[in-house]
Amino acid sequence: TNFFTALVLSLGCFLLFLFPPLDDKTRVAIGENQDYINASYIRMQVGSEEFFYISSQGPLPSTVLAFWQMIWENKSDVIAMMTQEVERGRIKCHKYWPEKLGVPLDTGRYLLHLVNQQHLEYFHIKVIHMVETETGETHFVRHLKFTHWPDHGVPQCSEQLVRFIRYLRAVHHKGPVTVHCSAGIGRTGVLICTDVILSLIENDFDIVKEMRLQRHGMIQTKEQYLFCYKVWLEVLQGILQLHGNQWQPESPRDHKVV
Repeated sequence: TNFFTALVLSLGCFLLFLFPPLDDKTRVAIGENQDYINASYIRMQVGSEEFFYISSQGPLPSTVLAFWQMIWENKSDVIAMMTQEVERGRIKCHKYWPEKLGVPLDTGRYLLHLVNQQHLEYFHIKVIHMVETETGETHFVRHLKFTHWPDHGVPQCSEQLVRFIRYLRAVHHKGPVTVHCSAGIGRTGVLICTDVILSLIENDFDIVKEMRLQRHGMIQTKEQYLFCYKVWLEVLQGILQLHGNQWQPESPRDHKVV
């Protein structure tokens, strides 16, 4: 019995290490009763601006209403979908959006009208008009579905994802950007991380400008400027080579004191 108890406790500690509990401050709660949905608020500081996201599990048949309620209550105007409904024969996400013009999807609390849609080479755009049936209030959402993520691994070319993110930024005006894949952690995390990195790179002139306001001529040449990028790139490549596909931040204990 003692052995079994110790085994259970050890397993529980191990699972907590792998899946630490969500900070209650980041948990997305819906409705007056603060009901549960598998989603978290993500706030990232980019210079003087805060990027605000909701990282969510892909809707299941039983959570479609809760998902749209989350969109409504947070006034999110962009949904970035990073998975297909079915991949390698497995259902990854329930189809939770209206498919045809003039044929609204009734979730019970909201009527979802497809206003416009466009299929580009590597992502689909849908403009969805939400109507709360009880009050008649409305809200518009752009649903962006990235279609060129392979069934496993990562895209071979980053250009398509970069263009997807640039479009996302161009059409986002209010509320958090809602991002989901299947579990809402893998591809979702990649999109958010890449969005932040792109914005930091685009704002790096602010870094140089801030330095030059304090000492004239900081970073003098083009070669020095490009070298900064080279350092970033080599550090990232080193992380990938050292840790493989399941990289985690290294511990200070991994370094020898010299």
